[in-house]
Parts: sequence; structure tokens; C-alpha cells
Amino acid sequence: MKPLSSLAPLSFIEHQRQKILEFKPLHFLDEQEENSPKMRVIRVGTRKSQLARIQTDSVVAMLKALYPGLQFEIIAMSTTGDKILDTALSKIGEKSLFTKELEHALEKNEVDLVVHSLKDLPTVLPPGFTIGAICKRENPNDAVVFHPKFVGKTLETLPDKSVVGTSSLRRAAQLKRKFPHLEFKSIRGNLNTRLQKLDELQEFSAIILAAAGLQRMGWQKRVGQILHPEECMYAVGQGALGVEVRAKDKDVLDLVGVLHDPETLLCCIAERAFLRHLEGGCSVPVAVHTAVKDGQLYLTGGVWSLDGSDSMQETMQATIRVPVQHEDGPEDDPQLVGITAQNIPRVAQLAAENLGISLANLLLNKGAKNILDVARQLNDAH
Repeated sequence: MKPLSSLAPLSFIEHQRQKILEFKPLHFLDEQEENSPKMRVIRVGTRKSQLARIQTDSVVAMLKALYPGLQFEIIAMSTTGDKILDTALSKIGEKSLFTKELEHALEKNEVDLVVHSLKDLPTVLPPGFTIGAICKRENPNDAVVFHPKFVGKTLETLPDKSVVGTSSLRRAAQLKRKFPHLEFKSIRGNLNTRLQKLDELQEFSAIILAAAGLQRMGWQKRVGQILHPEECMYAVGQGALGVEVRAKDKDVLDLVGVLHDPETLLCCIAERAFLRHLEGGCSVPVAVHTAVKDGQLYLTGGVWSLDGSDSMQETMQATIRVPVQHEDGPEDDPQLVGITAQNIPRVAQLAAENLGISLANLLLNKGAKNILDVARQLNDAH
């Protein structure tokens, strides 16, 4: 058995990526001929927003390139989170705001797979579902879009008492601490709606959005400032797309499994394990930053009080350079934090999960639970 370090010049991540690209489920390739009357139609569920459709179209395009003999039908629907627009997400108290209706369609066999923003997927999925693919991550950082009259400014140079819009407790808590001269107010709606509110109302000087969403919409020119992790760490899974499927649908699991990006997968397993062990969610400010370098996975995680005055963060690392061979044997439950990735070495996935759990335990042992409990109580009270 040779360690991957002997497989120069490929790194562990590059080697895994190459292995995945070489694999395609043979039953799909052999049985589906182009123009065949028996051509299978794969039904893909998505939210109705423009960004959701763009994200889903990108996943379908990748699948079409891999499986030219298959047809894909996109089925769009509204979710609870799309319908409730007058309440902050953290106040609604629903863990599956943007996923429940889509999962219901998956359960009823109305769709075969669903494309989500990974950050919308809870760390514990309902029974019978799994994340069958995590696609290569876009920029996970947050971005600032300024009102036209403040173009050229930064958060630091905005006038005192300027109002910044964000629907995220995580962003608000970190930025209140970093920029105490600013005021933060909730803003809801899809990207189009929030940008319209920024431009047409005189209420906000700037709004904070995920850089990945702006990039996918082709609105990079609106980005006035990228917030780096030392200013504002990002949400668990931010910038990555997750493909949710029925856990026992082996055909579709095999079909989408080739989309797994190994580096993104391992980072997101660590992040989701960290959040799950903290018992965090959108009702408390929890943020992360991950990086892979020289066979090491680095995870920084933090928790904040709602006003940002109290915080705690730490960094840990784990080795993910592992043997190629699977020596574990089959698993009764192959899922880790809701993710199934049978074409990535199990030992690397476990190392990532253990890293997230260890970092969460480190923070909990230092008193993070008290910060989170107070934040949760204050959020529920307002």
C-alpha cells in the first residue's frame, strides 16, 4: 500500500478529482443511446428564483456533458422561505425553510434529484435523503454591494450611522464588532429583490450578499468590497452547491456522484460536522473558514453574541493525505453529516468529520455554549 505522497506530481486532492472524472456508472452509459425511445428522463427539482435556476442549469449542464444519452427535465417550485418575506430567517424557527417542499417532491418520486445552495441544507437531513454530490465551490466569502451614491466606499469609510442590510445574524454579529459606527438591519427577498430595495429605497447604504451568488448571476460589477475571513468568516457550506437524492436510489447516487469535488467535499464535511456538534443554525451566529494545503485541512470556526461583543474562535488542522485503497469495507450507513461520497476514501472523510467535531468540542470546552445559548434566547425574545 503506497501513501498518496508517492503519487507525484498529483496531490491527494488532484488524484481524487482525476479518479472521479474517470468513473461513470456503466449502466447509464450502456443503456442510454441518443435518440433511443427508452431514453430515461432525469427530473431535477429547484427553487423558482433566478439564482436557483442558474445554479440548477449549471449542474444539469455538467450532467449532460457526462451523460449525453440522458434527458433532463427541470421542475421549479416555491419553498416556505420564498413565501415568507416579512420575517427574518432566524425568527421563523424552521430548519428546512428552502428545502422542505423540494424534499416532499423527492419523497413522492416527482423528481429524481434536487439542486440546493449547500448552506440551505440542515446538517441533519430527514430520513431517506442524502447529499449525493457537492460541486466545486465558488468564492465562499461575503461581498458588499453599495448604494449608487456610496460607490467607491468601503464599510470602514461609510458615514457614521449608515444602515447596512443583511438577513444573516452571522454577518451582523461579526460586522457590528468590526465596524461599530454602522447600523445593521434585516433585509429579505431574493437577490433581485434585495438589490432593487438597495437601489430604489433610500433606506440602505449597502447590503451584504454571498459573493458566489453575485458571481453566478453575472453581477460582479456590483461588488464594491469582498469581505475576507479576518473581517467576516462565511457560513457553513457557503459557495457550494449540493445535490440531494433519495438515499436508497443507487442509480441516481451513482449518476451524480461524479460531480463531487474532493476538496470542497472535505471542507464542507468538516464545516457541517462543526456546526452540527455545536447545535448551531441560522438562529445563532456561527461562522467558518476552511483551506487545504500540503495534505492538511485547516478549519477555523467561531461563535459570536448577537451584538458581536462576545466571541470565540479557534483553528485546528487534520491530515487528509491517505492511502488510495478502501480498507474499511462496506458501511451500513455511509453518510457523514448527511453526505454520501462513496468514491472518496472513507478515511479522508472521517478525518474531516473528526476535525469539525474536535474544533466544536474545543470551543464548547472554552464556554461557547453559553455564548450560543444567550444568542438563541435573545433572538427568540425579539
